[in-house]
Amino acid sequence: MVLRSYRTQVLLGHLILHAILIAGSVMMLIPLAWTISTSLKTMQQIAVWPPEWIPNPVMWRNYIEVFQAAPVTLWLRNSLVIVAANVIGSVITCSFVAYGFARVQFPGRDALFLLLLSTLMMPYIVRLIPLYVIYNQIGWINTFLPVTIPQLLGRNPFFIFLLRQFFRGIPFELSDAARIDGCSEFGIWWRIVLPLSKPALAAVTIFAFRDSWDNFLAPLIYMAGRPDLRPLAVGLYTLRGGGGQLPDTHYLMALSTLMIIPMLVIFALGQRYFIQGVTISGLKG
Repeated sequence: MVLRSYRTQVLLGHLILHAILIAGSVMMLIPLAWTISTSLKTMQQIAVWPPEWIPNPVMWRNYIEVFQAAPVTLWLRNSLVIVAANVIGSVITCSFVAYGFARVQFPGRDALFLLLLSTLMMPYIVRLIPLYVIYNQIGWINTFLPVTIPQLLGRNPFFIFLLRQFFRGIPFELSDAARIDGCSEFGIWWRIVLPLSKPALAAVTIFAFRDSWDNFLAPLIYMAGRPDLRPLAVGLYTLRGGGGQLPDTHYLMALSTLMIIPMLVIFALGQRYFIQGVTISGLKG
């Protein structure tokens, strides 16, 4: 009798927990559902009260018209340039730096790593003006360079920390055996460590893609004088602010949906590696 009562309480607790999680998930998905629904309506359908979640008729041509009425293709190309530099740079250079901190002994390594971690505490907005002055003096303003070159040089300390934690979990005997066979440190990093670190690299790839895909502030400030260099996030903002050609809400929602889709696809493809990489990196000391 006591055992049956205990099982009933456990089952009731699970039901309540799942009900809370489902309710939270629905609340989180409402803004996304509203964005997609609005992107498939006419302006008259958007003004209807109470609102209709499923438009009738469904205006699929909104997605075609938004490409015809605004330079979305140009913005998309600019975003892909920034994303490619960020993803490639973050994966290669950050993993190379992390390898040094995780598996190479040199004087002052731990102190240097702590100094690197301390930069995580400095808000980006604090560095914005000094960086702008530096970029302006070397002639980088109104070019892609401020949003691509630093990413190619291992700029992100969080990625270095994440990869270092993962690298420390790889058996050191593999590196020792490779050194005995005459392999260099570069060869160990490239041939042994990187192939064994796919979950962590997938996590860094997703983080880097997200950070660069919706990066708004840096392109807005560093490339303000070159409208032809605007990425998708800045282009969407200019339309919303009334300075563009598309003041209609359904077009804005269509463009917003197009910005969301790549992130959903990337996360869906790398979800298993992403969760595995973050989990393992957090467990290794």
